[in-house]
Amino acid sequence: MKRKMMALLLSMTLGATMFAGCGSGSSDSGDSSAKDTKEDAAADETDKEEADAADETEASGEKTDVYVFIAASLKNTMEEIKANYEAEHPNVNIIYNADSSGTLQTQIEEGAQCDIFFSAATKQMDALTEEGYVIDGSVTNLLENKIVLIKPTGEETAVTGFDNITEASSLALAGEDVPVGQYARKLFENIGNLDDVMAMEINEGANVTAVLTAVAEGSNEVGVVYATDAASMADKVEVIAEATADQVDPAIYPIGLIEDKEASDAEVKATEEFKEYVATDPAPMELLTAAGFNQIK
Repeated sequence: MKRKMMALLLSMTLGATMFAGCGSGSSDSGDSSAKDTKEDAAADETDKEEADAADETEASGEKTDVYVFIAASLKNTMEEIKANYEAEHPNVNIIYNADSSGTLQTQIEEGAQCDIFFSAATKQMDALTEEGYVIDGSVTNLLENKIVLIKPTGEETAVTGFDNITEASSLALAGEDVPVGQYARKLFENIGNLDDVMAMEINEGANVTAVLTAVAEGSNEVGVVYATDAASMADKVEVIAEATADQVDPAIYPIGLIEDKEASDAEVKATEEFKEYVATDPAPMELLTAAGFNQIK
């Protein structure tokens, strides 16, 4: 009886060993399948963690930054628009960079972080579009501005318009890469006195704000700026003349989205919504028209 039991036990042990040995031949396939399953599970877990993190960020009230490059002539009004928008969208932080459109164009081309470009001329926007920086279909020609000739308030000058501007002792004029400077030079070219104007004593400003400040402080007898800039310092400068349509075309202000392949979904959404707000909402347009801009219908 004991022998039979021992034999039975021995048979069972050998069978178990052989079964394990046979199983070891397919262990590579089993390990591979298990590995794939683990990797899939890990990927799913990563996706879940990222989604949870995004939800937590939104819930925590962490702000999403939107970088907006604006022409210097827009700065005052856009600050009001920013304050109103952030009050209604507490999770969005609008960051402005205000300068001449030519300078802003160069900064974008050199890799500066920018989500929205609001230019004072189509030339800079068109160049960035051709170079692939602007998102296709995102540009809106939004505003018009007028070119005006100004002098310090209360000061005397023999200048009565653009045609006899050379009677001034000095002229504040924006540089050639600045839209208002380009418009002014085109105006003088159309009138036929560009060479005489360029022979004057000229204080060349880096942007329209610099030109406005030079005249307001009395550093120059006259200067060429936008109508909106003159209106922003109505107590310090007076408009001598406003350019007519036959002298120069109105300044066109386009706004567009700049390509950022590294932007998160939240950043893309915030950028698109702010651009849409500026371009279509009545509230910012009321502020812009009150400042002297004309909306392009």
